[in-house]
Amino acid sequence: MTASALPMTQAATSRPTVLAVDDTPANLSLLSQLLGRQYRVQVAVSGAKALELAARRAPDIVMLDVMMPDMDGYEVCRRLKADARTQDVPVIFLTALNGPEDETRGFEAGGADFVAKPFTPATLLARLQTQLELKAWRDALRDRNAWLQRELAARMSEVDRLHDTTLYVMVALAEFRDEDTGNHIKRTQASVRLLAQWLLDRGLAGGELTPEAIEALAKAAPLHDIGKVAIPDGVLLKPGKLTPEEWVVMRTHTSQGADLLQRAADRMGADAGLWLRYGMQIARHHHEKWDGSGYPDGLAGEAIPLAARLMAVADVYDALISRRPYKEPLGHAEALAWIRGQGGSHFDPTLVRALAEVQPQLVRIAEQWQD
Repeated sequence: MTASALPMTQAATSRPTVLAVDDTPANLSLLSQLLGRQYRVQVAVSGAKALELAARRAPDIVMLDVMMPDMDGYEVCRRLKADARTQDVPVIFLTALNGPEDETRGFEAGGADFVAKPFTPATLLARLQTQLELKAWRDALRDRNAWLQRELAARMSEVDRLHDTTLYVMVALAEFRDEDTGNHIKRTQASVRLLAQWLLDRGLAGGELTPEAIEALAKAAPLHDIGKVAIPDGVLLKPGKLTPEEWVVMRTHTSQGADLLQRAADRMGADAGLWLRYGMQIARHHHEKWDGSGYPDGLAGEAIPLAARLMAVADVYDALISRRPYKEPLGHAEALAWIRGQGGSHFDPTLVRALAEVQPQLVRIAEQWQD
């Protein structure tokens, strides 16, 4: 739709409908004769009848007398404007009242114009046509805005699908390279969401978390070990214990993962989502420790991004309750006791408390996504 196509002449469509409202039949007859050649005219001899007709099918414009029994024109206009079906229909008051205060009341009620009786036909027709043209412009602009909103929603949906596809490919790649992954990714994702919601519900997130941010965090959680795609098979898939030199290599999965996600963010530019920013934080910092003894940057306390602190607790907890080639799983109570012992040194103490309080839900998550 181009700008030149926005307003359409009434001749290009069916004749506009004018609803004429007056309690004097002679006045309605006069208006019908005057307007009938150009417009489809409906008549109503009372405000109640006018509202009934308008509710049944909204007219294009209303010509409204003010002085009527039971319900005056001002009240009719207010009711028309209060109804979503007729609120955009212009109302022209056509009345013998011609004082400034009468016009003011008309405009305050929502009227578009005020024509005093007796009127000249040419003046009335010109003002009627002006209001119809203005309405045509408003309707066209409203339709244009609605179309733009739909187009924007469609483009945003495409971006979301791109993000989800990118995330799926990244996670699938990480799973393919790490034989110990199993359902670890699904469990830690659910656990991160659970712990973040616990913080939000208690106002302990410092304003950082919102429902939308929690969903972005949950999307990002599966990327915590994405950097393992860069670790050589001889180290990543080694069945026994790693040598000190091999541990140095293994630890680089944090910085490697953050770099990989940063390159993805650079390519996406403005389309990069919050989940990708959280993904970079999680990938790089989920092995940092509360006391600063972690890696790769030795961050301590709240200098560690919240997303990474959440991931650290969820990741270690799940590792403790999971069977690995080199260890048997711990029970939930044992795993929680071990993490409690690391509160304030390895883990954020608030998140250790959170882990204890959501134990029943964590047990259900583990049962749902068993290896």
